[in-house]
Amino acid sequence: MRSETRPARLMAGALMLGLLSGCGIIHDRSNEYRDAPTGKGVKVPDWQTREHIQPAYPIRETQTGDQVATGEFEIPNPPDMTSEILDQNYVIEELNGQIWLLVNEVPGRVWPMVSSYLTDRGLGVARDNPQIGLLQTEVADFSSRARNLLDITNENPEKLTVVQSRISPGVRRKTTEIQFRVSKVDGRPDGMLQWPSETSDAKEERTLLSDLGDFLKQREDTKSYSRAALNIPSAPKVKMVAGQSSDPHIEMDLSFDRAWSEVTRSLSEAQVPVVDIDRSAGQFYVDFRTEEERESGWFNWFADPDKPEYTYLVSIRKEGDVVNLRTKTAPDYSGDDRSARLLSTLFEHLY
Repeated sequence: MRSETRPARLMAGALMLGLLSGCGIIHDRSNEYRDAPTGKGVKVPDWQTREHIQPAYPIRETQTGDQVATGEFEIPNPPDMTSEILDQNYVIEELNGQIWLLVNEVPGRVWPMVSSYLTDRGLGVARDNPQIGLLQTEVADFSSRARNLLDITNENPEKLTVVQSRISPGVRRKTTEIQFRVSKVDGRPDGMLQWPSETSDAKEERTLLSDLGDFLKQREDTKSYSRAALNIPSAPKVKMVAGQSSDPHIEMDLSFDRAWSEVTRSLSEAQVPVVDIDRSAGQFYVDFRTEEERESGWFNWFADPDKPEYTYLVSIRKEGDVVNLRTKTAPDYSGDDRSARLLSTLFEHLY
């Protein structure tokens, strides 16, 4: 009796699977995406641009078409979020007595490299505080390598030399700014020294920054990430306040002098002609006309190159703890209002 029941059950099971597959109840859906209709492109507000969104939400361009139909399409690898930010990876910048090394890398990767640099140069790391982005060395006078680097002599043996390095997010997206301060102290410090607001010695700082830049270049292929550096403040120094705001503007957590310098740079990079400036009032008089507005019709071939005209005003104001940037049309400009577009263009080059 049992020998007859088992074959019958196997036959019934096979028959059931055949019926299910024949009726299409169970089928392979892995290739259905090939026949899916193409969706519509995502539209962004007028004050936003694809160039600005792409770095924050990177999606690589792909050629689909026949590749999808034949099943040969492969999802591309995500892009390197820290590449191609600056034309040069290590740039020394200076403004009003402040000097820093601008690095095309995020602080989390720069922090361990600066620590390695200080150790390699005989300075060592005595204390660190990622929450304020500070590294503090041992006393440099007791290391021959550090003495040679800093050109330390015995002219004042009662004073000891300590170096501090400050690592902070740069103004531009996914960059880092590194500063050095060389301090003379009466004895070995018991704790972290207060970061001085003024530069210590521009020549010494520039020497250290240049040497650090060379050190980083030689180790570009060695990338590590510091979990401790996650505590470094990461809030952007430049922020767009637009969207539903009745007062669209760019908010910059910078000094007025640094904000003026960055806006000057962004206007140059965006190729927006500056007709005149009024630094005391924080104003740039610029020409942001379209190409059509610049052309003079059929006779444009024979006419002299069009001279820039004051058509838009870019103003920056210190308001509380931040500097705000706003754009508007000139009083006698009769063209379409492209103030929002100008604001977005400046933000793309500021951040």
